[in-house]
Amino acid sequence: MNSLMQSPLDLLPLPAGHPCAACDVRMQTFCSALDAGELEQLRCLGSTARLEADQSLFHQGDQADVIYNLTKGSLRLYQLLPDGRRQVAGFLFPGDFLGLAVNDEHAFSAEAIEPAELCRYPRGRFNRFIDEHPRIERELYRIAAHELAAARDQMVLLGRKTANERLASFLLKLLARARKGDPAAETITLPMNRLDIADYLGLTKETVSRVFTLLKTSQVIRLMAGDVVRIVDRARLEAIASGDGGSAGSAGSAG
Repeated sequence: MNSLMQSPLDLLPLPAGHPCAACDVRMQTFCSALDAGELEQLRCLGSTARLEADQSLFHQGDQADVIYNLTKGSLRLYQLLPDGRRQVAGFLFPGDFLGLAVNDEHAFSAEAIEPAELCRYPRGRFNRFIDEHPRIERELYRIAAHELAAARDQMVLLGRKTANERLASFLLKLLARARKGDPAAETITLPMNRLDIADYLGLTKETVSRVFTLLKTSQVIRLMAGDVVRIVDRARLEAIASGDGGSAGSAGSAG
């Protein structure tokens, strides 16, 4: 729960029929800084969008003239390198915010991993709304600071960590996110495929599959139906991620 959130009296309950009343991620995104009336003002500025699996939201080089807030499903952000290779820059989940590009064009493409729903706001209208509601500006600053820290972590992950350490770090990151909603959570769902994970971690698909198998046979994780991973030994997974002598075996450094 972020520190800018208003009191429960301001936030709950929303008036009957309010379009944001049924939103599952209202308390997880920048909207948590707004009361019912302000939420209604924001809603009137934009619209909603739905994507099917593998459908693009925008492409690298497109004009960055719309702001998005993901409410259902998941997205992958990726960039195509000059030699045709794909680098996945990140994965977005309900409550995540995107579209505030530094330049007028998107540096990455965004694509649905699974059916997704988003709120969308024209950039000009959204910027004017921010000017009128300083709490939103502070919340967006917090989000930007979090994204910068995540980018730095990703640089370390790609530059210094072995394959085992990269995948362990990735699973722990997803577990931390799951525990925001359920502090006792021990399972994570992977909507992305092995190739997506490989392109995110700078590995090959075969190496990712091999490390998953190593973690499974070492009883660090359990692979369950529906792309669900149960963390069996979190302490050992953390040791592997940190390179602190907790190796589950060898899968190469970055192959």
